[in-house]
Amino acid sequence: MKWLLLLLIIIPAAEVGVLILAGNVIGIWPTIILIILTGIIGAWLAKKEGLQTIRTAQLQMQNGEIPGSLAMDGACILLGSAFLLTPGFITDLTGFLLLLPVTRGSAKALFQKILNRMLRNGTVVVTRR
Repeated sequence: MKWLLLLLIIIPAAEVGVLILAGNVIGIWPTIILIILTGIIGAWLAKKEGLQTIRTAQLQMQNGEIPGSLAMDGACILLGSAFLLTPGFITDLTGFLLLLPVTRGSAKALFQKILNRMLRNGTVVVTRR
């Protein structure tokens, strides 16, 4: 929880610094246009990847398979989409890394490792009803 609070302070501050730097280097209007373009491209990519994940999950369920890995894909796509909605280049880069299938695999492995550690430590508890 301490890390989350720290990230909520550091990331916006870093974003402001990068936006000011970009505005000084390439100009204010090109920076604004770049932010808008990354949002548009990110929304298109999020929709494309999200629909593809849903289709694949439906096919797996029709074949009697459990789409376990796709749940993590969906979580990465949702988180990546949220990052892309946040103005700034750092969050945009993170969002694209979570949305692109090539880089999403590494993020999924990291998230799985963190989730497993939280389950072992008792931070997260799974119960059945």
